Amino acid sequence: MNLVINNYEKIKSNINNSNINIIAVSKSFEFNHIKPLVDYGHKHFGENKVQEAKYKWLKIKKDIPDLCLHMIGKLQSNKAKEAIEIFDYIHSVDTIKLANLLSKFEVILNKKRKYFIQINLGNEKQKNGISVDNLDNFYNHCVKDLKLVIVGLMAIPPKNSEASKYFKILMELNKGLGLKELSMGMSGDFKEAIKFNTTFVRIGSAIFGGRS
Repeated sequence: MNLVINNYEKIKSNINNSNINIIAVSKSFEFNHIKPLVDYGHKHFGENKVQEAKYKWLKIKKDIPDLCLHMIGKLQSNKAKEAIEIFDYIHSVDTIKLANLLSKFEVILNKKRKYFIQINLGNEKQKNGISVDNLDNFYNHCVKDLKLVIVGLMAIPPKNSEASKYFKILMELNKGLGLKELSMGMSGDFKEAIKFNTTFVRIGSAIFGGRS
């Protein structure tokens, strides 16, 4: 069995829940390395750069219409239009400016996408995301004023912290808004995230191996 497929099956065996989607984080890997998992029938892949995503996935998405591409990195405002063109889910809506642009380009391109609001749970200066205090106002602006389809919240716990503490907070915030999807958990902590009702885990190195 191909090593990537073998790794993927190991991850699946640790999840064993049909409500949880594995986003195979394929950023920085050449398509030849990812292809066995595409051929295997896996549908959710994650990238963090718009140009790289277009280069790797544009043709593949035409050939496989139900393949879902997730923008999991910081999305620059000047890439909003291109992001709407290529991605099905955007996990990093984190400013009013970006939300306004995404709404604008949805109308221009006549496309609807699914979004996660990124929360900065640890109020870390170096990390993007909406503060918990601003969440309600930001969510209402996105949904009521901009008509964006917000499906859930996303966060990355602070490094060297007790991840479960932050996963619990995000789960409760998500529930408070009545949202059904939740994007949290990566290669090192996805088992913990599963305990707090995550529905999307973002797994790269545990599937594809280390990045150069």
